[in-house]
Amino acid sequence: MVEFAGWEMPVQYEGAAAVREEHMAVREGCGIFDVSHMGRLDTRGPDAERFLQRMLTNDLAKVEPGGAQYSLLCRQDGGVLDDLFVYRFGEGEETVFLTVTNAANHERDKHWLESHAEGFDVQIDDVSAKWAMLAHQGPQARAILAHHIEGQAPPRMRATLARVAGVQCVIAGTGYTGEDGVELLVPAVQAGAVWDTLVGSGARPAGLAARDTLRLEACYHLYGNDLTTERGPIEAGLGWCCKEETGFVGSEAVRGVREAGPAEKLVAFTIEGPGIARPGNAIAGGGVVTSGTMSPSLGVGIGMAYVPAERAPVGTRLQIDVRGKMREAVVREKPLYRRPNPPEQRT
Repeated sequence: MVEFAGWEMPVQYEGAAAVREEHMAVREGCGIFDVSHMGRLDTRGPDAERFLQRMLTNDLAKVEPGGAQYSLLCRQDGGVLDDLFVYRFGEGEETVFLTVTNAANHERDKHWLESHAEGFDVQIDDVSAKWAMLAHQGPQARAILAHHIEGQAPPRMRATLARVAGVQCVIAGTGYTGEDGVELLVPAVQAGAVWDTLVGSGARPAGLAARDTLRLEACYHLYGNDLTTERGPIEAGLGWCCKEETGFVGSEAVRGVREAGPAEKLVAFTIEGPGIARPGNAIAGGGVVTSGTMSPSLGVGIGMAYVPAERAPVGTRLQIDVRGKMREAVVREKPLYRRPNPPEQRT
């Protein structure tokens, strides 16, 4: 157990070998993560959509009731404050937008939104304490859930209300592993019962370490490593979720980088031979590693790094200083791990 953003969190559940076993359980069967540390905000009111359209980089108008969307929160200079998911529930005056934030950024995100709400008829409520959040992930996740859900689980990038193990939950077809599955928002006082039911049906508990190796194989960004206020969405390869025409905060800065071309880009790489790159490792000729680990699925060292744009093409060879030893690496296509019919995050 470790402290993480004010929470006590499990790194792994069953000893030194558990990380790989938890990782492979998600790749081959089903794993379940307690991600209740993520922040949750409800935004409602006559101007809720117009307000969030101003604050978030993606086009919220494209999200139908019951839909989900990946987006970013940016500063005026284009620096990334957070990456997050937005879920839309209800219609008309009953519309509520649920925004899930990164734990370490939650209070800052909330303050940033509140500080920009003047002139908008909106209400922003922190509902983090109301809900626990479970990520139920893997190729067998939906089959296990089917034994305990009343109704149908939503498809990818959709969300719905349904009872699981007799408990009314919000169920979303989203995740952070590169596998199919769902995330469940469960009333906090009933989360233990839902967890026990899913674990009892074959979902393996998995901790922070497996969550990190899974997301890195899928090349999903980790805020604080691959995303920071010092770099913008275009450098990070997230231009697809930035719609400058909506006029979001930071849109002009993002447009400027898109049109001029970024000076550096975030790339994925594999290590050739021994060695594992870690965040902060320098790259010869310019650049720095932002994430790195040993891939349980691929059996090689993998990572992501910012490098000069001219060195970003797939196949470019890199030399990474790993504790004083230069390790050979190669820029690879994202994602690093692929499975048949991978879940689609972009919208």
